Amino acid sequence: MIGLVQRVCHAQVSVDARVVGAIDAGLLLFVCAEVGDTEREADRLLTKVLKLRIFSDDQGRMHYSVQDVQGGLLVVSQFTLAADVSGGNRPSFSHAAPPTQAKQLYDYFLRQARIRHGVVEAGEFAAHMQVALLNDGPVTIPLHIPPASPCIF
Repeated sequence: MIGLVQRVCHAQVSVDARVVGAIDAGLLLFVCAEVGDTEREADRLLTKVLKLRIFSDDQGRMHYSVQDVQGGLLVVSQFTLAADVSGGNRPSFSHAAPPTQAKQLYDYFLRQARIRHGVVEAGEFAAHMQVALLNDGPVTIPLHIPPASPCIF
């Protein structure tokens, strides 16, 4: 799975001029399921996001996680994170999981996030969304959790 984390002062996502998710200080997470991803990769990405120490302490060092600061988590599906432009100028999305599989993993990710973290908001899968945010820092970190390789004996 691919994630793009942004530390934000606030963020919101809208569909058809209707706010569907909003947080105050915390993390905006764009997430994309890739071909071969399973719940295992979703769990690993969620653990990384929740434990990522990118909130500042009193000395200005990145020391605290979103859980430590009790920040919000806004999760937005974004299949374009899987874009491959190595073959030209038009992106290929062949690495993105098929929509049915991607939605199942996105829904699973949200369920697990809501179990493990206090404030979790979300966009709408496959909707045309507008995302508004105030990036804090700015701090933007790409994350990639590759599908686990099968064991070969």
